[in-house]
Amino acid sequence: MTGKYVPTTTHSAWGSGHPHLILSGPGDHREVPLDEDLVRIGSGADAHVRIDGLDPLHAEIHHDVHDEYVLVLHGQAQTNHRPVPLASLDGKPGEVLRTGARFVLGDWAFTFARDEYADHGLPYGGRQGGEGAPEPHQPPRPDYTGAHPVVPPADGAD
Repeated sequence: MTGKYVPTTTHSAWGSGHPHLILSGPGDHREVPLDEDLVRIGSGADAHVRIDGLDPLHAEIHHDVHDEYVLVLHGQAQTNHRPVPLASLDGKPGEVLRTGARFVLGDWAFTFARDEYADHGLPYGGRQGGEGAPEPHQPPRPDYTGAHPVVPPADGAD
């Protein structure tokens, strides 16, 4: 093999990888694309994903300046990830969503998915070193400055 080794990376263009939520609830199953930088979930009239029985603003998903999708809870929920405080969300605890992250709001289960090539988790689709090999270093995350508009927080949200 000739030439310099170029490491594989999971960094891709900002917003790529078809990020979406898969919703499963009483008598319904659907997919919701995350094609806006702020997606509100709740029963309120301004919710992007309206579900009766939830708080008017139950949760939000922010597409942040690091090209991550961050779940911010305003109501009761069950999650399978630990909260990560993020200064970009005014110190409000949030969870960076990775493919397969699941949370439950009321009677509804939500699963986050994003194509592997664009998910910013560990290199090589999250495998720790593949088949027993040491994991190669991943280059730094690209600078997405200018690719991300500023999204104001929801009115009345703490």
